[in-house]
Amino acid sequence: MAERERYLTPPRRGVFVARAQVMTASDVRRALTRIAHEVIERNRGLERVALIGLQTGGAPLARRLAAILEEIDGTAVPVGSVDVAFYRDDIGLRPVLPEAVTSIDFEVSGRVVVLVDDVLFTGRTVRAALNALNDYGRAQAVQLAVMVDRGHRELPIRPDYVGKNLPTRRDELVDVSEEGVVLGDLVAR
Repeated sequence: MAERERYLTPPRRGVFVARAQVMTASDVRRALTRIAHEVIERNRGLERVALIGLQTGGAPLARRLAAILEEIDGTAVPVGSVDVAFYRDDIGLRPVLPEAVTSIDFEVSGRVVVLVDDVLFTGRTVRAALNALNDYGRAQAVQLAVMVDRGHRELPIRPDYVGKNLPTRRDELVDVSEEGVVLGDLVAR
């Protein structure tokens, strides 16, 4: 789970307790490889493609996806990260982490930008990322890649690339890491 979600955020103070592993590390690798092939196919190559990972959970996935894209196609894809904390509609309810910074050192205008995140839930983080991205230029197109789509959308946002569809209860949490994907609960201390 992203560091921001791991942090003991009000009003739901507690500790994440894993209940079930739904994807292993090799499952995540296979899903990223599949997503990489889909990105290449949909965009007819990687000439104008750039990846931007949403801080904090999507940034490492974007870097891993870029490495796999380069393995497959031989093309180095620009990779950046964006922190959407100040673009969220629930600012003040979530902590702002100083280590979660925006780093986009390439021109966004005219590119196909693939936003990468670990978990898609309500869609509000993606909406914030779209707003943040506009500050860096006008992308030709924006696509969305997520490792886990857990449903419960509150906004009309749908991913273009999905590692796993994982129906959950609203109160469950999903943790995506190098070791895989774990489903769990927030337990009061």
